[in-house]
Amino acid sequence: MDMEFIRLFVMRHLPDLAKPWVEQAWPIWISGGWAMMPLALTGLIMYPLGLSTMLQLVLQGARTSPQRAWRNWQKRPGRPRGPVQRMIAEAMQCQTLHEMEAYFALFQSGVIGPFTRNLQIMKVCVATAPLLGLLGTVTGMLVTFNGLARGGGGDQTMGIISKGISEALITTETGLVLALTGVFIQFFLVRQHQRFEVVVTHVETLCMREFQERTGKTGKGEGQA
Repeated sequence: MDMEFIRLFVMRHLPDLAKPWVEQAWPIWISGGWAMMPLALTGLIMYPLGLSTMLQLVLQGARTSPQRAWRNWQKRPGRPRGPVQRMIAEAMQCQTLHEMEAYFALFQSGVIGPFTRNLQIMKVCVATAPLLGLLGTVTGMLVTFNGLARGGGGDQTMGIISKGISEALITTETGLVLALTGVFIQFFLVRQHQRFEVVVTHVETLCMREFQERTGKTGKGEGQA
């Protein structure tokens, strides 16, 4: 595919604020060779996926205190606020303990499961980025050695050598930048994912304990009657 066509396509769909930055970065990006395309694809997968997953975890209540949400729900059981209180309200509508266990099992698979899959994709992207950079380094060195093998000191030979060195260095740097930033994003994602699992587990324990206490009180009342 013609790189000029790609440049025009990208510039046409970019906001005006980002166009000067892209114009400056485009020559450097092109000098990295063909390996920059899979590196760009890796970044386009990794960054939006990581940021959207982190936002979804926060919106689902990963940073919410389960004890505080439980106390607030007890004050207003008919008006739950926030995702954690809504989860408590839905769980407490279950008629049996088995139904409540099934509710939290479905919650684990339906809500937490996609976050786990996103983390796996993030791990693949973080591991792939430096390898793609290394592959670009190898191909760039091959271009450099090809120019050296031709011999001579002409402009064409020096152009081939400089192109190979540029390709080797740029792809290596790009792969490392993607990998390093991806590691930090992955670290925060894992922390938020673990906190969300703790919140759900804590809420499940509180709901089951409350359900058992209510059932026990009902059973005692029926026995006395």
